[in-house]
Amino acid sequence: MTAVLTPESFVLAAVLVPFVGALLIPLFKDQPNLREAVTLVTAVVLCLVVLALLGPVLGGARPGTKLIEVTAGLEIAFEVEPLGMLFAVVAASLWIVNSIYSIGYMRGNDEPRQTGFYVCFALALGSTIGIAFAKNLFTLFLFYEALTLVTFPLVTHRQDAEAVRAGRIYLLLLLGSSLLLFLPAIVATWVLAGTLDFKEGGILAGKATPPLIAALLGLYAFGIGKAALMPLHFWLPAAMVAPTPVSALLHAVAVVKAGVFAVLKIIFYVFGLDTLKQGGANEWLIFVAAASLLTASLVALSQDNLKARLAYSTVSQLAYVVLGAALATTTSVVGGGIQIAMHAAGKITLFFCAGAIYTAHHLTEVSQMTGIGRKMPITMLAFLLGALSIIGLPPLGGTWSKWTLALGALDAGHGIVVGVLMLSSLLSAGYLLPIVARGFFLPSAGATTGEAPIEEAPIACLIALCCTALLCVMLFFFAGRIEALLAGL
Repeated sequence: MTAVLTPESFVLAAVLVPFVGALLIPLFKDQPNLREAVTLVTAVVLCLVVLALLGPVLGGARPGTKLIEVTAGLEIAFEVEPLGMLFAVVAASLWIVNSIYSIGYMRGNDEPRQTGFYVCFALALGSTIGIAFAKNLFTLFLFYEALTLVTFPLVTHRQDAEAVRAGRIYLLLLLGSSLLLFLPAIVATWVLAGTLDFKEGGILAGKATPPLIAALLGLYAFGIGKAALMPLHFWLPAAMVAPTPVSALLHAVAVVKAGVFAVLKIIFYVFGLDTLKQGGANEWLIFVAAASLLTASLVALSQDNLKARLAYSTVSQLAYVVLGAALATTTSVVGGGIQIAMHAAGKITLFFCAGAIYTAHHLTEVSQMTGIGRKMPITMLAFLLGALSIIGLPPLGGTWSKWTLALGALDAGHGIVVGVLMLSSLLSAGYLLPIVARGFFLPSAGATTGEAPIEEAPIACLIALCCTALLCVMLFFFAGRIEALLAGL
């Protein structure tokens, strides 16, 4: 038994557990309680398996396993390193609370096709773990594309005209950018480096001139469409027609996080920080990421639909990760990694709150939410905590990612980026805090004298959003654990 429970066996189990869950869920399609129990058990088992790898990775181990060798030098294989470990912990732990929330949301709104919903969710988490633990670009690409395909039914879940249109945009942009840019970048890397394996220090050192490195960086940055870097971002706001748990998956747990994680990992393990900085090959991406960061914040200010506002917020906030990668210092990469975790907790809280408001009162526009804080005080207090973390104010977790990225910018000699980060935080306050102020301090439309009755969302929704709001606070005090993990880079 001891020989079986090795770190290598846990790596394979982490990838396989969600797919096993996806096979079991349909067996209970006519028994909702059992179907959802299978979902929760699968999520908990995945989280435990992933956490079992944390100790070895913190100790400097890099457990891995090979699944299939397609041809010489081209294999589907997994290896756990600090960035992948962090991403896997974030995805696996948040799947538990997202599953709890989904039960309340899907039942509360009497959503159709719930069995298929839970199956696709499990498949998405399996693909995400495959991306996190990929040992090489070939494995990452396969699971990256699988993630696109298994989340397509979630985006089009409602199957009305708007959902179908959003699904077409989703597939066209994500598959198109992959096939036209990402795949050629991988082929070019193989030709130049003779390998696709991720290695410390990168595999392109001395293999290409700075202009070629800059061009290859462009193929990766825009070919990984899930990173939602402007101008290839518009699939994300369009996908907000999906149910709110799907929006949470897209923004906080899997899809967009998979994109920025892939950019961060490729820059660190394929290009290598020293190679990327030679001849200023990284300078253009710093500008593009900073411009995307600020532009998306400005667009968010103009959005009245709450989920659309949060979608543009995500485009802005995850440009922080790309910016950290582009600055190409160890500190900035660590800051980008911390931002993945901090943004996940903050943004999933905000989407949970948006879904709770819709479930309880069927409100979708910010302008409709005057007085909602008095009807849903727990939800709006959680929204406030999530918003403060996204803004980067203490004592919320988002403080540390902004701080570390600012230090990374100074290390890279880009002091102006610190100003960009500060301006972005002000803009974030501008599009998030008025929602809270409107909810608590403005009277409800058509309100009469007397207190409005409290009408919160179903208890499963409340439990989930309270857990993630509390996580935003806890991460402020435990950010050092994340930094210690990433110190192994």
